Amino acid sequence: MTRSQKKEDPSKLLSNSGLNIKPSGIREFFDIVYNMKDCVSLGVGEPDFETPWRISDTGINAIREGLTHYTPNRGVPELLELISGHLHDRYNVDYVPDREILVTMGVSQALDLALRSIINPGDEIIVIEPCYVSYAANIELVLGVPVIIPTYFNEGFRIDPDRLKKAITPKTKAILLNYPSNPTGLSYPEELLREIAEITQKNNILVISDEIYSAISYGKPHFSIASVPGMKEWTIVLNGFSKSHAMTGWRLGYAAAPEFIMDIMLKIHQYTGLCAPSISQYAAIEALQHGERDVERMLVEYTRRRNYIAKTFNDIGLPCLYPEGAFYAFPDITPTGLTARDFALKLLEQYKVAVVPGNAFGESGKNHIRCSFATSMDNIKTALERIEAFVKSL
Repeated sequence: MTRSQKKEDPSKLLSNSGLNIKPSGIREFFDIVYNMKDCVSLGVGEPDFETPWRISDTGINAIREGLTHYTPNRGVPELLELISGHLHDRYNVDYVPDREILVTMGVSQALDLALRSIINPGDEIIVIEPCYVSYAANIELVLGVPVIIPTYFNEGFRIDPDRLKKAITPKTKAILLNYPSNPTGLSYPEELLREIAEITQKNNILVISDEIYSAISYGKPHFSIASVPGMKEWTIVLNGFSKSHAMTGWRLGYAAAPEFIMDIMLKIHQYTGLCAPSISQYAAIEALQHGERDVERMLVEYTRRRNYIAKTFNDIGLPCLYPEGAFYAFPDITPTGLTARDFALKLLEQYKVAVVPGNAFGESGKNHIRCSFATSMDNIKTALERIEAFVKSL
């Protein structure tokens, strides 16, 4: 009997890579939260601010003016020019707009294109944990191998250069960085980034640098590893508008990379995405031209919340490093004697506060919880009062 004649279970036709990917550790908790009344959530990783009116109005006007058609695959030329200028002015890196920049459907697509462009089956990508939940999964989906380097609270969640050197093998293709970090809120100082750059250059490996939270930095301005002499040719920079301009739903990001990499990313983009949404691109033009005051206003409020949440966690007895960027606190719940999952579940069930267990971001986050302060100060205060009561009850 031929295959076409034999009745089989159609589920056997699913891909191994799809079957083997673990579901997001974040979604489990939000499925519970959605059905729970009076729950205060510190779990959502997106700004609570509305998209600034001038940006939204520009998007609305784009619809009214009929700017709703396909754009060039790479992106609207005016937006490419503005991104190039922004990267030069803010991070001291020069990219040619029509050769080295690509506008994407969020940073998630930019990461996917970057990985597809460089990975052959079995190639290794070094990932620093705790990290965003999709990194390892995205690598595995294109048949790469994530090589995990853990970081820890007592190290400030920073990479140990010796650990990095030991993780490099002949199969290593790139290291994936994210700073400021989701979930820890910590960043990397310039001197450490220069050391990482030296290691990667000596070993001829690429850097994929996810800098989506770069505009939300407290204290020192963000330093891009691509600005280190000689690193631009070895770096794929990922960034976008979701976090900086409160534009998560607009789904707009971009990648900047040397032309030989960008050519491949663009080809894949032509077949899988065609172009980023036209309306979002015109809104982003307004964001880069006139949105700096909005970014600064949001940063002032994030700073206020950051100071409050970090201090209060330490006062409660849950050690917490002060975030250096992004809008996440990552307190250590070891003093409670609970695992991160048990802590999060009990807190949710008994005190109706949603946080994300740190092990969702890798094993080295197992003694932590991620708490987003991209919510109102009233919500933060209520949540922390309940967390304090919960900790005391233990």
